[in-house]
Amino acid sequence: MTNPTYSASLLEYLKEFILPERWELLQSRVSERTRHITVALEDIYQPQNASAILRSADCFGIQDVHIIENRNKYEINPKVEKGSHKWLTLHRYREKEQDNSPLCVDSLLKSGYSLIATSPHIESMDLDSLPLDKPIVIFLGTEMKGLREDTMSRCHHTLRIPMYGFTESLNLSVSAGIIMNRLRSRLEASDMKFKLPMDQQEEVLLDWLRKSLKKAPLLEARFKEMYC
Repeated sequence: MTNPTYSASLLEYLKEFILPERWELLQSRVSERTRHITVALEDIYQPQNASAILRSADCFGIQDVHIIENRNKYEINPKVEKGSHKWLTLHRYREKEQDNSPLCVDSLLKSGYSLIATSPHIESMDLDSLPLDKPIVIFLGTEMKGLREDTMSRCHHTLRIPMYGFTESLNLSVSAGIIMNRLRSRLEASDMKFKLPMDQQEEVLLDWLRKSLKKAPLLEARFKEMYC
C-alpha cells in the first residue's frame, strides 16, 4: 500500500515541473471525475469500439474502465482514442488459462458496486429508471453476442436504450456513449455526492503527472532519495 504522506509529498514535488496553467487544468478536470459510474467491457475485440469507449469515458468524467480479456485481447486504436487512455484508470483482467469474467464480477461486488447488464429486452430498465443510489458498473459484451449468460445472471439489473426504428441494436461504442452521457446528466441533476473525494483526486493527479512528465521515473527516483 502506498504511503499517503509520501504520495502527497511526491505530488507537490512533481507539479513543480509542469506549467502553472497546466496544473490548473489538471486540477479542474480531476475535480469533475467520478467512480459512482464505471464501465466493464467483456471480450471486446474491435479496436475502434474499444478506443471510442475509452474516449467517451474520459469525456464524461468516468475515471475507471474494467477490461475483461478471455478470448479477445483488448487493443486500442490511437487515432480513435486520442490519448484518452492515459487519463483513465484501466483495470485489466487477463489471467492466462482462467475465466476472467468471474474475477471482474467478484472484484466489483466486493467494492460495493451494483452490476448492470445491457440488454435490448423489453423487461429491462431504461436509462431514467435505473437506480443511482449506489455506485453502478455498466457491463457491455462482445459486438456480436453481447454479455455471456453467466455474467448477465450475476447482475442486479438489466438496462436498455429505447429504440424506435427497424434496427434492433446500436453500435457498441454508440450505446456506451449514450449510457454514460445520460447517467452522468442524471447525477449532475441530483444532490448526490458522486465526485471523487480529495484523497482519490490526489491519487489520480499523481498518476496523471507520472504519465505526463517525460522524465517522471528519474524525478521520482531523485525525490525518493531526498524523502528517505
